Amino acid sequence: MTKPSRAVLLGAAAGFIAIKAQAADLPRRVPPPPLPSLPVFTWTGFYAGLNAGYAFRTGNDSYTDPTYGAVTGGRRSGGFSGGGQIGYNYQFTPGSGLVVGVESDIQGLANAKADAAYLGTTPYYSVRSNLDYFGTVRGRVGYAFDRVFVYGTGGFAYGGGSRSAYASAYPYTLSDTTRTGYALGGGIEYAFTEKLSAKVEALYLHLGRGAAAATYYSAGTPAYYGTGREDAGFAVVRAGLNYRF
Repeated sequence: MTKPSRAVLLGAAAGFIAIKAQAADLPRRVPPPPLPSLPVFTWTGFYAGLNAGYAFRTGNDSYTDPTYGAVTGGRRSGGFSGGGQIGYNYQFTPGSGLVVGVESDIQGLANAKADAAYLGTTPYYSVRSNLDYFGTVRGRVGYAFDRVFVYGTGGFAYGGGSRSAYASAYPYTLSDTTRTGYALGGGIEYAFTEKLSAKVEALYLHLGRGAAAATYYSAGTPAYYGTGREDAGFAVVRAGLNYRF
């Protein structure tokens, strides 16, 4: 091999070695890490909260006494309702899916004063106990569309209060002040953070009291005393705020 040819080969080899050395010094191309996936929202867990709303009377207070005749007036309108609730939800599939749960609540009730009642033209005073509070223990079943939960609810209801101001003038036995019955309704709840949610809910409650007590006429007053026909049903529309643990 001639000297010029050997020089060319040696130069090419040196260039190839230099190029490989430079390529080895270059940083390797590493693919970027995948973006972290956002957590899927779920309604599963315990919660507690507060609520407030309005209670509407739904029954008819007209009453005909079997001995004395028709009792007119005495209608009691609705009033403010407020209290708290605690419960638990379980969502079968996070994100969107079936949700079941149980909730218990207790409410104070401030009904407006009843209208005056008369039997003919003589005053008729109700000796029914007042409904000052009520509560429920209900199941909830519904469907969650991510952070929106639409549900139906129903279960046991109870209530009670104080004796009527006219109870002492009634000579017969009066029933206990506690009441029991049922509650049915539905609502919608929206979670605006991971921990806080707001709801709007409507319930119908029926707290039965059994048969009406006998009417008593006091000639010294003069006035009639009795329970009339119990207006056992009422509806509640309320808004609430829940904190989820």
